[in-house]
Amino acid sequence: MGSLLRPAPRTGPSAHHRGLFRLGQCVPFAIAVLVVVIEFTPAHFLYTGPLLTATPALAAVTLGPRGTLAAVAVAVAVSVATATYNEAWGTQQVYTNFLALFLVSLAGYTSSRAVQTRRQSELDQVRRIAEAAQEVILRPAPARLGTLRTAGMYLAAEEGAQIGGDLYEVLETRYGVRMIVGDVRGKGLPAVRAAAAVLGAFREAAQYEEDLVEVMNHCTAALRRETAVPGAFDQVALLEGFVTALVAQVPDDGHVVEVLNRGHPSPLVLRRGTVHALVPAETLPPLWLEDFAAGLPSTAERHPFVPGDRLLLYTDGVIEARDRDDAFFPLPEAMEEAARKENAAGPCSGGPRDFLEALHTALLGHTGGHLTDDAAMLLVERADEEHP
Repeated sequence: MGSLLRPAPRTGPSAHHRGLFRLGQCVPFAIAVLVVVIEFTPAHFLYTGPLLTATPALAAVTLGPRGTLAAVAVAVAVSVATATYNEAWGTQQVYTNFLALFLVSLAGYTSSRAVQTRRQSELDQVRRIAEAAQEVILRPAPARLGTLRTAGMYLAAEEGAQIGGDLYEVLETRYGVRMIVGDVRGKGLPAVRAAAAVLGAFREAAQYEEDLVEVMNHCTAALRRETAVPGAFDQVALLEGFVTALVAQVPDDGHVVEVLNRGHPSPLVLRRGTVHALVPAETLPPLWLEDFAAGLPSTAERHPFVPGDRLLLYTDGVIEARDRDDAFFPLPEAMEEAARKENAAGPCSGGPRDFLEALHTALLGHTGGHLTDDAAMLLVERADEEHP
């Protein structure tokens, strides 16, 4: 979850286990190659029937239904080729091998299909539970707040059974429109408790504290009060936990956005088809880690935010989503591509909700439809004065 820097390519035990799993996926086809080598060389006196029969069973363990069918096709092709090459057609041994291969293939495919169906059902249930739990603390972003149009989206991970701590909120206050996005390190009920504490403090302080720094301080104080409750957090969470957070404000007067970033990914502004990152002048620690900072800022940073601009706040589950080659999701490029498609569709098309849906589609396309971490996005658009 939340981290100060984007992580390096995965190493350690998880990468080691993933490598072993991929190696296991290659075993059925390696066996088929071994059988070909044996049968088409002087070593063909060795009996290879049991080796080919085992390939569908091994594929069913690691490759799923489609991979099992591929392994079956390879095994049948090798069996036909070797029987033809050795002129073994008509012998009892050949037909016995084919019968055994058929039975093992049928059993392997059936079991693999059942496992996949059960796993998908479990993942769907976990995702529904995570989304329902998240909706308890996250409120839908209003479609319109003053001169701003907004939209929010929360995406539950498909892997793991624990609820994440992603959070966002956008409010209209007497100081302008204020928003927060945050990410609690860790998962499960402790993460939800921390997210709820931060959100509750923001919703209250945003209405009466004029200074964004004080709003953030209230969030920190609420988090510390929550962690002081006996039994609310385990020892690991108390020692290693933190919350990255970013609060922003769009005043009613002036074409600016004020940002205070505490260890969170930098927000992105889309202006005239080009994305700009609002990188903070100095790196600040997340909430809960204030003791490690020499000093905290006394004011928020100001950036231009003119009519037609779109501001995207997001959690690291978006930019750290990986494809099959372990490459991160290119969020700025995806935003620019979504803007190009929107412009091509006409000036009256699209809006914050449609734009987020386009990013969602691009994200799922990048990851192959599987998110390994929760993700949240909040989009704020300053309405064009000519097209309010």
